[in-house]
This record gives sequence, C-alpha cells and structure tokens, in this order.
Amino acid sequence: MIGKLKGVVDGFVGEDRVELDVHGVVYDVWCSGKTLSALPRAGEAAVLLIETIVREDMIRLYGFFAQAEKSWFHTLTSVQGVGAKVALSILSVLTPSELSTAIALGDKAMIGRANGVGPKLALRIVTELKGKVPDTGAIDPGTLGLQQAIGEGIAPSAVADAVSALTNLGYSSAQASAALARVVSREGDGLPPEKLIRLGLRELSS
Repeated sequence: MIGKLKGVVDGFVGEDRVELDVHGVVYDVWCSGKTLSALPRAGEAAVLLIETIVREDMIRLYGFFAQAEKSWFHTLTSVQGVGAKVALSILSVLTPSELSTAIALGDKAMIGRANGVGPKLALRIVTELKGKVPDTGAIDPGTLGLQQAIGEGIAPSAVADAVSALTNLGYSSAQASAALARVVSREGDGLPPEKLIRLGLRELSS
C-alpha cells in the first residue's frame, strides 16, 4: 500500500488532480483544492501523503499536503453518504481547524458550503462526527471543548450570552467561541457576560 509519494509535479489535471512523476512513473493523484493550491509549480519537487482506495473497477490515489487533512478525509468518508469526492469537496472549502470547529459547534451551514453537500447530509455529518474529531493538533483542546459545550447547549450561560453578543456584532460563531475560549483559559469561566464580551473583543482585534 502506498503511504507517501515523493516526486516532481508533472502537471495539473482540471481542478482536482495532479500528476506526480516518481522516477519516471507518473501517478494520477486526486486532491482537495487546498492541497493543490499548496503544491509547487510543474517541474518542482513535492511530497504527498497518500490514501489508496481500491474498488472492483478502479484503484485511485488521494493525496494530502498535511496529515491533518488526511485524517479528516478518513473520518469524513466513515459517514454514510460521504464518498471520496464529497470529502475532498469539504476539504477544499474548510481547513482541518475550521472543520473541527464546525463539528464542535454543530454548524451544518459551514459544512454545507461544500459542493455536493445538501442540508440533510450536512446535518448527518455534524451529528455522526460529534465527539469523533480526529486529534490533528489543528485546534487547541480547550477551544474545542468550549465549542463542543456551546454546540451542545451546555456552556455556562455567561459564555453563551457572550458568544451570542459577539455574533450579533458580526463575528462568526467559530471566531467568537475561539476568542472566548482563550479568555476563559486565562481568566476562568466565572466572569460576567459584559467582561467576557469586552475581553473577547480585545482578543478578536489583536
């Protein structure tokens, strides 16, 4: 089984594939838009982590620039209705940390930004993957824990009120919860909403 390919970029095929020349053997590798944008130009060296999917009628290689993306690809395809194409579509619009945040917050709208992901599938993804976020180091555990509490409606009321106030000011729930997680880790969760909001705004503007 192929775990990694080191070679030279031979060329790009459409919006979802790259040809990688490894000592004269050219591999056709399917990638997310974010991985493709991170690759160098044709003729330059590149390394891709590989996930191989074997079916009766095909063998296909999927390449990833980082382990976090590969871990999420494996996690996403464990959900019924999420094939490799849909998983790559999601990873093309969300980074691993953004995906972790979306799952923790139960934010199906974030997932639904990907092509091929309708409301029902987005809901299934955030529901089935709740608590199954891969440990990629892409998001601080404290931030993730607070976001999960917010998503499940069990965060302290002061924190929930502060998140609501910050989102009403135009920040996304992901931005607000991440900023407040940093405040709570530093100051504790016993602060009143007014101070949480003020400190959260300071975090967001820094």
